[in-house]
Amino acid sequence: MTDEGCSAVTSALKSNPSHLRELNLTGNKIGDSGVKNLSDLLMNTQFKLEKLDLCECSIAEEQCLILTSALKSNPSHLRELNLSKNKIKNTGVNHLCDVLKDSHFKLERLRLSSCKMIDEGCSAVTSALKSNPSHLRELNLSGNELGDSGVKNLSDLLMNTQFKLEKLDLCDCSITEKQCLILTSALKSNPSHLRELNLSWNKLGDSGVKNLSDLLMNTQFKLEKLDLRKCSITEEQCFILTSALKSNPSHLRELNLNWNKLGDSGVKNLSDLLMNTQFKLEKLHLCNCSITEKQCLILTSALKSNPSHLRELNLTGNKLGDSGVKNLSDLLMNTQFKLEKLDLCDCSITEKQCLILTSALKSNPSHMRKLYLNNNEIKNTGVNHLCDVLKDSHCKLERLSLRNCGITDVSSLTQSLTNTKALQFLKELDLRNNIIGDSKQQLIDVLRDSNCKLSVDTDPSPEVPDRVQSQEIPGVQSTKDDML
Repeated sequence: MTDEGCSAVTSALKSNPSHLRELNLTGNKIGDSGVKNLSDLLMNTQFKLEKLDLCECSIAEEQCLILTSALKSNPSHLRELNLSKNKIKNTGVNHLCDVLKDSHFKLERLRLSSCKMIDEGCSAVTSALKSNPSHLRELNLSGNELGDSGVKNLSDLLMNTQFKLEKLDLCDCSITEKQCLILTSALKSNPSHLRELNLSWNKLGDSGVKNLSDLLMNTQFKLEKLDLRKCSITEEQCFILTSALKSNPSHLRELNLNWNKLGDSGVKNLSDLLMNTQFKLEKLHLCNCSITEKQCLILTSALKSNPSHLRELNLTGNKLGDSGVKNLSDLLMNTQFKLEKLDLCDCSITEKQCLILTSALKSNPSHMRKLYLNNNEIKNTGVNHLCDVLKDSHCKLERLSLRNCGITDVSSLTQSLTNTKALQFLKELDLRNNIIGDSKQQLIDVLRDSNCKLSVDTDPSPEVPDRVQSQEIPGVQSTKDDML
């Protein structure tokens, strides 16, 4: 929607304001008239909106001023506000801060991701929250530069015992080692409330990792989700972190170490942790961690001894090797192992290894919902083995991704989806970057009236032989490449 459409919606709501509790206009251009009508609505005391999502709505600083002025006049109902991916910058943030300071404003979730804020803006937000700390439970400042003053104010806030934040997202905030030390020190003084922490894409450094590890060892710190993607964590730092988790293992449910080098000692410590029956991890992400075949063997052996909790496993971009694939397959056959999502993209999996994996899945097919095998040489033989899984009446796979797998014929896959119950469950099938030729049309025909979204490529045109072209058909869709 553009200005006119958003204006029509918000104008209509003005005539019947008393019931709406959630409004999501994400990804539309609200425009001046839409913002004006929405602001009139927000000022209406009969309008008791609790959740407002305006992510990526092309809201500028001046429009942010109009919206926040409206919120100031009727502040008591809103509980969730998302202004992410708007260019509100420091000026717009200053107006928002006036609302955040109001004791009648009882916001519980505030998302300001990628709002082009720098030091001054982040400092203003965190300073404003210091004067009204008791309600907020979720704060997302990812993609903004906190700077020294922003980190200082946020740290003061985190130390306040009235501040009971449960979820903190500081991904890609240009946090330095010194700033990380200040933040983690603050958390150490008020550790009991936080449940989710995202510090990904920041350089924690030795002191930051050490302080975070001290925090993880604290039995009062009951963190459930820890995201440290792309934090330049070294083998030694990984050893320190996993050692800390070993001393306080019972709370963590999700661990993301993507794009860090675990090394032998990190893998060994993590494996010890995975074997601990008190450690009930549900999601483990180790994408592009330079894991070797030997290390993969150690990790999967550890999971075999404590298999009942894990639901998601991401080993993308690592070389599993024959022993790693064999151990993982033994794990997949275990009826206590109820994995729902497995990501093995770019793992150098061969046709033979694919046979071993799919044979394992055939023996315990009822739990897997998402399987990603992109960028492996599984070829037609591997697809044929996967078809045996799909034919099983217990198979309830919802997403299957085989992008760039050297596949040239999908007739067996088409037959599997035609003659089994698999199509009742399958929602997404990605076959992009495979030259599947004549068998493609038959698959398209089978899926045309289903609920399954198929991503395929057209054959490159003679004029642009190197360009992959996407084909979109009703019921058959193409999607943009996903970020890792």
